[in-house]
Amino acid sequence: MPKKKVSKAHIREWISAYLFLTPMLIFFITFVIYPMIKGIYISFFEYSLRNFKFIGLENYKTLIQDDIFIKSVVNTLILVIANVPLVILLSLFVSINIYKKSAGIRSLFRGIFYLPTVCSVVSITVVWGWIFHPNFGILNYITSKFGMDPVGWLGDPKYALGCMIVVLVTLSVGQPIILYVASLGNVPTSYLEAAEIDGATSWEIFRHITWPLLMPTTLYIVIITTINSFQCFSIIQLLTSGGPAYSTSTVMYLVYERAFTLNKYGLASSMGVVLAVIIMTISIVQFKFFGDEVDY
Repeated sequence: MPKKKVSKAHIREWISAYLFLTPMLIFFITFVIYPMIKGIYISFFEYSLRNFKFIGLENYKTLIQDDIFIKSVVNTLILVIANVPLVILLSLFVSINIYKKSAGIRSLFRGIFYLPTVCSVVSITVVWGWIFHPNFGILNYITSKFGMDPVGWLGDPKYALGCMIVVLVTLSVGQPIILYVASLGNVPTSYLEAAEIDGATSWEIFRHITWPLLMPTTLYIVIITTINSFQCFSIIQLLTSGGPAYSTSTVMYLVYERAFTLNKYGLASSMGVVLAVIIMTISIVQFKFFGDEVDY
């Protein structure tokens, strides 16, 4: 077979394309790839402000024997397992209901639910801190009307992690609602009308037509929400600082504490590597599970 000659025009197009990509590639390599490689490298060292000594896998062995780290992993998994389904169900329920409204009302509700996503996390946690306040919080005020005693929501290990889940859900539903509303607009009305003519119920239409067509969007939302849940840090730091008794500590918060409070950068890096492996593994499983049902 004769070889195809590459024209000068194609070469110029390739050069132009890579020139436009170069700034982003430099940024990606500098602030993503290099820190990842550096973090893996540091995880094999006893690295602090005074010491830098190669210790092999000792940091990883320490993690296996660290009860606080194990507890933080369990807390992180609980956050993910609770947050992802709640976000999917809540955002899907809201999207289906507001999509049927007029364009003005639909835009209003999208803005309301998306507002926490664009607001400062600090301001949101201040509001939630006031809601959960043991003495002056509105939540205890409401429960007192039903004869319940005041509860220290953020100071009680029985309730603190549940409160974090509630806050995380409110911060996570904004973008999925926007995506689902947009995806519902791409569902062909002819499919829905044909199903109604054939006598299909609303549930059958959703199950056999709407839901399968929403699977690409659902796959994206599941993976992104999972990653964001694993990386939950700011609300933990601002509301509970991992307490009480590490009942709300997550792996990300523990990485911050070990690195910037105790100056154990090698140990913190090994935690980050373990967290990255967990996220990657779960994302692959999710993509395999949902990807088989996605029809692009």
